Amino acid sequence: MATITAADVNKLRQSTGAGMMDCKKALVEAEGDFDKAIQILREKGQKVAANRSDRESAEGAAVSFINADNTKGAIITLNCETDFVGKNEAFVALAKDLVERAINFSSKEELLASDFNGITVAEKLIEQTGVIGEKIEIGGFEILEGAYVGSYVHVNKIAALTAISAPVANAEALTKDISMQVASMGADTLSYKDFDPAFVESELAARIAVIEKDNEEAKRLGKTLKNVPKYISFSQLTEEVIKQAEEDAKAELKAEGKPEQIWDKILPGKVQRFISDNTTLDQEKALLDQNFIKDDSKKVGDYVKGFNVEITGFKRVTLG
Repeated sequence: MATITAADVNKLRQSTGAGMMDCKKALVEAEGDFDKAIQILREKGQKVAANRSDRESAEGAAVSFINADNTKGAIITLNCETDFVGKNEAFVALAKDLVERAINFSSKEELLASDFNGITVAEKLIEQTGVIGEKIEIGGFEILEGAYVGSYVHVNKIAALTAISAPVANAEALTKDISMQVASMGADTLSYKDFDPAFVESELAARIAVIEKDNEEAKRLGKTLKNVPKYISFSQLTEEVIKQAEEDAKAELKAEGKPEQIWDKILPGKVQRFISDNTTLDQEKALLDQNFIKDDSKKVGDYVKGFNVEITGFKRVTLG
């Protein structure tokens, strides 16, 4: 029987990340053969992975990586089953290693098939499944290129990338701020101008249906009813609609007995509130039309204009 030394166990631990007892057991079973011990641990990982394939992996770590000249960025989520594992230093280190590799590929599938010190990334994840005892997989995967790319990661749960049209002064701060916006609020497109009219109408109809159903229950219980919207995007607010909103506001001021000489001071605020109340779709899905999270008195688009650049793209990944 081969003699198993502490040095042998440590070498196997460094190679696989497995625990001391697992490494010692594998070496004993392999009769001291290092390569065979690695194979034993990997086979264990395959069995664990197969047994846990139907488990939910909604925890883990979201990470980002930007190349040296800030022209390309990558974000991924490395998913696991528990928050305890997701916060483990070795697990987070693996996630960071993977995202640095990810920047060289255009898809998650390419990354999984790529080399990881003699095995594929997919095989490495199976190996680590055996080591950790939880299902491990790459969830989100996004790549973004541009004249300047920056990122933001929120407590290892959400990661975002932003690309701008030129590497201007304070580009790092700008792309971090916008990536923070994307991480916090999410978005599907840059501007409400990108919405298809049929999509807006479909969204409006769906929201009205939900509110009307809620109002039926609220009415039955004697609760306050919600307002049913007529509009949800600035793309629907024509000049005629805005003009009518102004007339309605004037009628309201008159009914309240407000002197006409002060209407000009009050009307802009009322019209702005009307616009805000009727552009909920823009706030949810159009990045430039959202209120800026660091100063909600301005839109994201207004903030970006101060840098004399344009946002050319953004990406977001999140756990869960």
